[in-house]
Amino acid sequence: MMQRFEGQRVIVTGAGSGFGEATASRFAAEGAQVMLTDINEDNLQRVAGQISTAGGQCAAHICDVSSEDDVEALVTNTVNEFGGVDVLVNNAGYSHHQRLMWKISVEEFDAVFAVNVRGVFLGCKHVIPHMIESGGGVIINIASIGAVAPRPGVTPYNGTKGAVLTMTKGLAMEVARHNIRVNAVNPVAADTGFMKGAMGVDSLDEEATAQLVNTIPRGRLAEPRDIAAAVTYLASEDGDFLTGTAINVDGGRSV
Repeated sequence: MMQRFEGQRVIVTGAGSGFGEATASRFAAEGAQVMLTDINEDNLQRVAGQISTAGGQCAAHICDVSSEDDVEALVTNTVNEFGGVDVLVNNAGYSHHQRLMWKISVEEFDAVFAVNVRGVFLGCKHVIPHMIESGGGVIINIASIGAVAPRPGVTPYNGTKGAVLTMTKGLAMEVARHNIRVNAVNPVAADTGFMKGAMGVDSLDEEATAQLVNTIPRGRLAEPRDIAAAVTYLASEDGDFLTGTAINVDGGRSV
C-alpha cells in the first residue's frame, strides 16, 4: 500500500473497534505512527496487536475523552512517544439508546454530550498548541449524517453531531493561519458495535438492516473502510485545500 503518511504522528480516539479501528489500521498501513486510544482496554490491545503483527507502528493509551486529565495525558504521552502530533482523529463517540427525546434521562443526555462534544473540544484544546509549535497539522472530527439529516429516536445524539460540525467550521477559521486544517466526516449507519449499542441490540436482524438500507440509495450500510478512506483522504496532501468542510459518507442518504 502507498505510504502517504510516512513519518506522520497520528492520534485516533475510539480506536478499539468500528470506524476507529479501521481508520487507525489504514493510517498504520500507510506508514504513520499511530497512537491508539480507547476506553476499552481489551479492544485496544487487540487492535494494537493486529497492527503490530502487520508491521505497523503504534502505541496504545487508555483514555476517557470526556476527562480533561485523561486527554492531556494522552497528548503528552503521544508527544513523548512520537515527538509530536500531525493528525488528530476525534472518532470516539457514545449514543443513548434509541428512544423519543422526552423519554431520555438527564444523565443520558449529559453523557452523550460529554463524550461527543466535550471530547472533541478537549482533543483539539490539547493538540493544537503542539501543532502550532511544529508548524501545522490536520484535525478530523467524526460527526454523523444525523447532524444534517436526522433520524427520529436519536435526537440528542444528532444534536451533539450538529455541534461537532459547527465547531469544525469555527475552529477551521481560527487555526487556518497556523497551517492547521479542520474537517469532518459524516458517516451513515453501519453494522458496528456502536450502532448496535445505540439500538440496544446484540445484532442487527434482517428487518432492522433492511429498514436502514432502504433509506440509502447505494443500497447498503456504511462499512468501516468507507470511513477510513474518507479520513485518510482528508489527512493526505490530496486534501490540502479542504478545511471547514464535511464529507457525507452516506451512500446518498442525505441527498
